[in-house]
Amino acid sequence: MLIAEIIRQKRDGAQLTQAEITAMIAGVSDGSASEGQVAAFAMAVFFQGMQPEEAAMLTRAMRDSGDVFDWSHLPGPVVDKHSTGGVGDNISLMLAPIVAAAGGFVPMISGRGLGHTGGTLDKMDTIPGYTSQPDNALFNTVVADIGCAIIGQTGNLAPADKRFYGIRDVTATVESVPLITASILSKKLAAGLGGLVMDVKCGNGAFMDDRKKAVELAESLVRVARAADLPCNALITDMNQPLASAAGNAVEVTNAVDFLTNTKKDARLETVTLALCGEMLALAGLENNREAGIAKARAVLESGHAAERFGKMVAALGGPVDFMEKSGAYLAKSQMTRAVAAPKTGHVSAIATRDIGLAVVELGGGRRVASDQVNPAVGLTGLLNLGTQVNKGDPLCIIHADSEEAANRAEAQVLASFSIGEAPDIKDPIIEIIS
Repeated sequence: MLIAEIIRQKRDGAQLTQAEITAMIAGVSDGSASEGQVAAFAMAVFFQGMQPEEAAMLTRAMRDSGDVFDWSHLPGPVVDKHSTGGVGDNISLMLAPIVAAAGGFVPMISGRGLGHTGGTLDKMDTIPGYTSQPDNALFNTVVADIGCAIIGQTGNLAPADKRFYGIRDVTATVESVPLITASILSKKLAAGLGGLVMDVKCGNGAFMDDRKKAVELAESLVRVARAADLPCNALITDMNQPLASAAGNAVEVTNAVDFLTNTKKDARLETVTLALCGEMLALAGLENNREAGIAKARAVLESGHAAERFGKMVAALGGPVDFMEKSGAYLAKSQMTRAVAAPKTGHVSAIATRDIGLAVVELGGGRRVASDQVNPAVGLTGLLNLGTQVNKGDPLCIIHADSEEAANRAEAQVLASFSIGEAPDIKDPIIEIIS
């Protein structure tokens, strides 16, 4: 089957067949489709879109381009969560052990930071000795024994997506909803899930900056996942401010340890984390409904069982056996800290959340290009929420930096990101549930 003919069909708005989509993805995988042809196909889909059936066929074809995990030997449901990315979003670190402690199995294959958003894999890499990219045998063992494992994408998991995404990234076709959908779901299907809950971020710190776009993506993900025989619900959550009070790698791990050990919990972070856990437990059949799921998630968190699971997972993947008790001794610390003083009295009326994420990148906590090394120690802590009343001179946050110059740049960016004025209308961080 000619690749050029498949491109022409989609360019002219035709609905592609299973055979055509299979041939296209085979060409992506084995290199028989040139970079120009893959780019042309992506652009055709960008402008013409895809029907749900087409997107499901594309998703399955990308899934089948590499390894597909089989968890049928496990004595419970296999379920996961995926976030579209935000600032201060360390939910995965708490969610995986909470759901595991509640009876689920969570084989969480996560990614690195992208643009202004933080990456779960970068956070886990701050733990000394932790094997974030184990072989399949160790991954299987840890999931079976502990109930959860947070790792990076294996070399042969949906390899077609790697090439496809790389070409989309340089051809201005990343925003295509069918292609975003297939990219996310192909990896989740390859992970062998029995259920998936999507956290679609919406706001000035999200890739989907308005509700209409977020709903479009959420509905596409749910519809296509179900067409590919993967039960899926989606929560649309607010990202008009950082989710946690910390943004950075080691500082977000510290925040997660505090959360799991019930030492300190950011209120909005707790609301979203427990809502996602509750949705997962209900979708997996471990509880009758999302409200019961939230109650169960809260119970295993407050009992300390979730913290115990996280500690066991870290140890099983090569990290310190006493990490939960001595995390402060293991995590990297910056050379200096500096408080950013509020320039006047009032309320935090708005936060340019994307710019907060970019401030972390500028400190060295993210990547400008894929080859950049991430500094695990830098970031921001004590980030104030929208609506917080401040007096002139009160700290808006604490900068963790490795030089005065870097701290100066971050301070200027933070000050430009916070607006002080009248108290805003504070909304629930759970905007909508698509089920």
